[in-house]
Amino acid sequence: MPTIHLVDGEKGGVGKSLFTRTMIQYCLDKKIPFVPVDTDRSNPDVAEVYKNICKYAVFSENERQADKADKIFEWAIEKPVIVNLPAQSHRAVQGWIDSNQLIELGSSQGVMFCKWFVSTGGYDSINLFAQSVNTYGEIIPHILVRNLGLCDDWEHIESDSNFQKIVEKYKIKVIDFPKLAYKERNIIDQNRLTFAEAREYKEFGIIGRQRVMNFLKLAYGAFERVGIWYEKVE
Repeated sequence: MPTIHLVDGEKGGVGKSLFTRTMIQYCLDKKIPFVPVDTDRSNPDVAEVYKNICKYAVFSENERQADKADKIFEWAIEKPVIVNLPAQSHRAVQGWIDSNQLIELGSSQGVMFCKWFVSTGGYDSINLFAQSVNTYGEIIPHILVRNLGLCDDWEHIESDSNFQKIVEKYKIKVIDFPKLAYKERNIIDQNRLTFAEAREYKEFGIIGRQRVMNFLKLAYGAFERVGIWYEKVE
């Protein structure tokens, strides 16, 4: 079923852009038809990297601009859509979904929603995740993306009884998004490289290119374990 994949985190600096770019490259490598969309007006770095294929849309609480996100749903009727959300977009996205009754419309048109919530593991980040889950409940499945590049110890979350109750109640799937080595990530960001270009980037050297490929391998495995994009692997 065509799906609108919302890449969220609600805060800036949690790794949404890197995660979105990795998912875009995954679809390209797996030859999965899809539409990538950047909705971050202040820093559209996903569109700047994948400029040849990325489209633009806007989420707004302004009623006069509320229809500028409608094309996302139109695209999703034909193929899956990956949407990179800006920070603090929760209310605007919720307004778009609720005012247009998109859950019901999606059921009739064969379109579903899925939210990939990228988290740093910090207090604010987890609270914003809980807010998103409590808003959409079982209507929109959530996947918690533990960004290991920004937090490598999640014991404080795993031992949080309130958080675990939310995970169990809504059957939240949790994945680990691997860390990309600082040197390679910095050069990729600085030069606006796609991951296809990064795998062949001579300045990385053999080992540096291998680190990029290992990162993609781990990330792709995490995507597939969810079972939404591709056949679930054990």
